[in-house]
Parts: sequence; structure tokens; C-alpha cells
Amino acid sequence: MKKILLALALAASILLCGCSSEAEKANYNISKQADYFESERKITVYNARTDKVIMEAEGYMSISNNSNNELVCTVKVGPDSYRKNYIYLNDYTMYVVEDITGAHTDPYHYKLYFHTDILPSVEVKP
Repeated sequence: MKKILLALALAASILLCGCSSEAEKANYNISKQADYFESERKITVYNARTDKVIMEAEGYMSISNNSNNELVCTVKVGPDSYRKNYIYLNDYTMYVVEDITGAHTDPYHYKLYFHTDILPSVEVKP
């Protein structure tokens, strides 16, 4: 009886493993590659109300979302050196992640840009 159950379990696992599509396998492999800092990415954060870019980051990074509604970007900046950035997400922000692997030759390439409008100069009169 145990041998029959074991054979059924083995057959079921083989059948279930063969059901994933090529796209699912590629997605899994790309995600794993990024988690090992082998994929260069560019993240662009937008203000969804104004359609303006708030921030851009690029480099070899792993990204995830945490329970505080933040995008966590862990960036490799040296052989054993990393930086962690948090991008707060709310109803008015959205982000896009691009794979730009091959765009740079430096494996520790890292840039972080904040797009802000500078206030015009104000003249104060008494």
C-alpha cells in the first residue's frame, strides 16, 4: 500500500512540475538573477496625479515590497557592499521597473535621482 501511495505521489509531482509554461520559467529565472544582483535595473517613480517623475534609480538591485507599503531597493555598490533604499508608495505614486542589463560595464554602477521643482526666487519687501 505504501509503495502504491509513493508511486502516485511521485507521478503527481512529475505531472505538476511539467505544467509550468516557458514564460513562467523565464520569469522565475529573471527574478532569481536579479536577487543575486546579476541584472541591472532602472526604477522610475511617478506622481500619478501630476504625471511627473519623482525619482529614478538605476543599478544592480533587488526589489521587493514590505508590509509598510514601501518598495525596498537593495543595491550592490561594491564586492561586499550594499545599500538599502525605501520608496514609500501611496495612492498617488506608481513605479516602473526596467531591465537595462548591458547598458553599463561597471558592475557597481548605481545612480539615484530625485526630481524636484526648485521654488522661484522670492523678493521680500518690508
